[in-house]
Formats: sequence, structure tokens, C-alpha cells
Amino acid sequence: MAKRDLGEEILESIEELKSGKIGRVHVFITPEEIKATRERIGVSQSAFAAMLNVSKRTLQEWEQGRRQPTGPARSLLAIAAKRPEVMHELFLS
Repeated sequence: MAKRDLGEEILESIEELKSGKIGRVHVFITPEEIKATRERIGVSQSAFAAMLNVSKRTLQEWEQGRRQPTGPARSLLAIAAKRPEVMHELFLS
């Protein structure tokens, strides 16, 4: 069994992170995309905010571009934008 060079592996990993080959991917969702997603699902701001577990005011801030969703909300919005039928299945059935 070959012996691992952990130091070399760590350095390679650092170089990959610096080069952008691996790491977090940040998805920016525009206010227009958020509103279009909600409209495609066919629900009110109140209903969509409840689906995302945020306040109606927070959703309004996102749709008006005053704030940007973060964390799990950003992930849920990305899913809702690509697969609105999932939101129907989970919340409207």
C-alpha cells in the first residue's frame, strides 16, 4: 500500500480552492426571477413567503431588490425556479 503525502494533498486542495475548481457556488437570484418564480407557481406573496418560511415583508424586500436571500432560502428559490411543480407537490397538494 502506497504511503500518502498528506502535506502534498493539502497543498493541492488549497490550489484547487484558489483556482475556483472546487468550493462553494453562489447563485445570485434577481428580484425579477423571484417574482417570476412566484407567479409561475401561481401564489400570492403571503403564500409563497409561507412556503419559504419567511415573512411576507422579507419576500417583498427580495422582489424589490432591497435585500438578497441567503442560505436555505436561496436554495429553495433555486429549486422553485427550476422545478415549480415541486412546490405545488409539497405545498399545494
